[in-house]
Amino acid sequence: MSGEQVLKLDLLVFAAHPDDAEIGMGGTIIKHIRAGNKVGLIDLTYAEMSSNGDVETRQREAAEASRLLGLTVRENLGLPDRRLASVPEQLDKMVSVIRKYRPRLVFAPYFIDRHPDHMNCSRMAEEAVFNAKLRRYMPEEPAWAVEMLYFYFINDMHAPGIIVDIGDVQEQKMAALRAFRSQFEPVGHQPDWVETPLTRGYLENVAARDKLFGQPHRVAYAEGFIPKGAVKLDLL
Repeated sequence: MSGEQVLKLDLLVFAAHPDDAEIGMGGTIIKHIRAGNKVGLIDLTYAEMSSNGDVETRQREAAEASRLLGLTVRENLGLPDRRLASVPEQLDKMVSVIRKYRPRLVFAPYFIDRHPDHMNCSRMAEEAVFNAKLRRYMPEEPAWAVEMLYFYFINDMHAPGIIVDIGDVQEQKMAALRAFRSQFEPVGHQPDWVETPLTRGYLENVAARDKLFGQPHRVAYAEGFIPKGAVKLDLL
């Protein structure tokens, strides 16, 4: 890798499916990008098992959401939807991405969620972060130690350890999330369209949760996170 131009990211976000990260931390992504940070989003699957939409539509939607977020980079590892597992052939791809982009912080879904893929993604990210720093693990790639791993919420609401005020970017977050229209409402003539938890006021629920996270802290909207381990500060 010596002599090679390296795109080093400040934040690297793992998601099981395109739209997961937008739901859980779209506002935080926008705020960091506006602050001049480089943010990458890695979708593990193409969500080919989703009840509505198809892979091609979802990828177009992901491209539009990426534009609205202002992402530095977005990649899809093409892992099998509903068959995510902590096995070497899947974990090694995640390790390679961490070592490729050398992020300061990594984010993944919280490990308690109604969707098994979100929970699996969480555990896989934790393992990948750990493996990425081991110099004898895949020794052909330089090891990289991430400063901190944070978990974000997708479907459920848990008590956060940290919140980020996103009141000034909430509209932009929701615009990026609405880019995944196929998941929330019928598009055109879709005879095979079915109702799912995402089609029953899900966008309103996301906004309501962001409002609830912000309310105790007197901010309009916030996103919650749980850090893996203690957060280091110079001063409170």
